[in-house]
Amino acid sequence: MIWNIVSDSSCDLRVSDFASEKVRFEMVPLRLQVGAREFIDNDSLDTRELLTAMDAEKTASSTACPSPAAFARAYEQGDKTVCFTISSNLSGTYNAAVMGREMVLEEHPEKEVCIIDSKSTAGAMVLLIRKARELMEADTTGDFEAICDQLRMYQASLRTCFTLENFDNLIKNGRMRPLVGTLLHSLGIHVIADATSQGTIHVADKARGEAKTYKAIISLMGASKDCAGAQVVISHCENLAGAMKLKEQIVKDLPVKSVDIISCRGLTTFYAMEKGLIVGY
Repeated sequence: MIWNIVSDSSCDLRVSDFASEKVRFEMVPLRLQVGAREFIDNDSLDTRELLTAMDAEKTASSTACPSPAAFARAYEQGDKTVCFTISSNLSGTYNAAVMGREMVLEEHPEKEVCIIDSKSTAGAMVLLIRKARELMEADTTGDFEAICDQLRMYQASLRTCFTLENFDNLIKNGRMRPLVGTLLHSLGIHVIADATSQGTIHVADKARGEAKTYKAIISLMGASKDCAGAQVVISHCENLAGAMKLKEQIVKDLPVKSVDIISCRGLTTFYAMEKGLIVGY
């Protein structure tokens, strides 16, 4: 029996960083369109090159979710598959994943495929993948539904928040007025937002300066759930120094179990932009 974890590339875990003797892992990439250039969000994508292209492009850039066939090919590689997707309220990726399952089960009705809407992205999806690997590696009965139920409960316990200080992409895509974006940037104001339980984005706060921003993030984390023993993943977009400072503050102020720092992949780079930080916990 082959255990199989599938995720779209809004998860910031690299395939090369996943290791297991019992469980396989596959990332199904989204595509990023910047002017005439298309970037495939796989492990070889250079996010610095993506940012440079976006900065030079005057028109709005866009993203495209994977095809159902791409998900189907990934599902075919395993006997029991759990797939995690970016929030269905932010992308059509979840629907593509569901269609891919239908395609596979028509040809291989013996396979089992569970699709879980993360209602989030980035670090929260990393935590889901790690939990799935842990449960699959420890399994001795092959009880697929029991594992899926545990993962659904774990997903409901996870939270995501993020901060932005570059608003160029929001302005180009018509989601923020240029004057507002310029004013926020010139004043050093950071927008702090979180993901709702429905998987939508809620602007929670604004803070001026790095120190106040990190304190606001930690306040939001503590208010959203009991962080005792929580595992935290910080994704940074070309901002390792900021991620390290935020980690130090989280460890100091909250009773978390661990804090890992990883780099944004293409999709999260596209939205977080340079200096952005995304916290899954």
